[in-house]
Amino acid sequence: MIQETLSRAIGPGFTAPIVICGEQHRFLVAEQLRGFGITGAKIILEPLGRNTAPAATIAALHVAASDPECLLLLMPSDQVVKDRAAFRAAVAVAAKAACQDYMVTFGITPTAPETGYGYVKGGEQLGALPGAFAVERFVEKPDRPTAESYLAAGDYYWNSGMFLFSAAAFLAEMERLEPRMLEHCRHALAAAEADADFLRLPPTLFAACPSQSIDYAVMEHARAAAVVPVDMGWNDVGSWQSLWEIAERSGEGNVVQGDVVLHAVHHSYVRSEGPLVAAIGVDNLVIVATPDAVLVSHREATQDVKKIVDELERQQRHQHLRHPGDEE
Repeated sequence: MIQETLSRAIGPGFTAPIVICGEQHRFLVAEQLRGFGITGAKIILEPLGRNTAPAATIAALHVAASDPECLLLLMPSDQVVKDRAAFRAAVAVAAKAACQDYMVTFGITPTAPETGYGYVKGGEQLGALPGAFAVERFVEKPDRPTAESYLAAGDYYWNSGMFLFSAAAFLAEMERLEPRMLEHCRHALAAAEADADFLRLPPTLFAACPSQSIDYAVMEHARAAAVVPVDMGWNDVGSWQSLWEIAERSGEGNVVQGDVVLHAVHHSYVRSEGPLVAAIGVDNLVIVATPDAVLVSHREATQDVKKIVDELERQQRHQHLRHPGDEE
């Protein structure tokens, strides 16, 4: 999926990517870049997670040091885009808006009353920028009746989590909205140490940075926010349900990976990374077995896995952080 994300931003108009990731993923990312033939990339290592706003700020500061007017296209690496031509067309529209200092988000044309995504409400079309609309408001994940009303309205879009803006415009908004976060990021980047292909942010300085999403910190309060609606076969692979949706399914509607035996099972995602998993007479389940844990969930409840993570943290367990064989 890292390579699939990279492939969307290769070619004329694009420079080498900046990849911001955790320390534990550094070699995986480097191998994915090399395997895809990417040269000149910058890999910046976060010593701990601080959500998307600090990550975007670090990238903007790094770019602004050499070219403040450079445009940044932010893409999470856990999303699927099937219609790349539609994506590129939307980027072209967004780039024109970003050159006029708009902070642009990509709004996904909804196909169902999805309750697992946030939404963006589009306002009036930006006069000289066909295909771009003023953002009227961002809304949190809705309940089912509200999501159905958004779908019927026709001017609400799924919040893709992808953004495009100039480094200068973004940093100006950070200075206005989150000056403390910006200052911590400046200090962390200034003290970062180069290590082979990596740039390491210092743990103490970066840990002092507030943890916030780019939506909450900047986009919801930006003076000039725009949305570019696009239908591009998008899927936010943030749940096991999403993996079931995008994978090739059997005649019974099942997705199977690993050592699995099924009987009278339908529309389920069953995966084993070690032990034999056998299932009988069940429908619409997600069953995932790793060497140290087993997850069983209804497919429509997989967004709630975070509640299990919260409980594991409360119990001071480790299964949500690392698996047997992971480096300490």
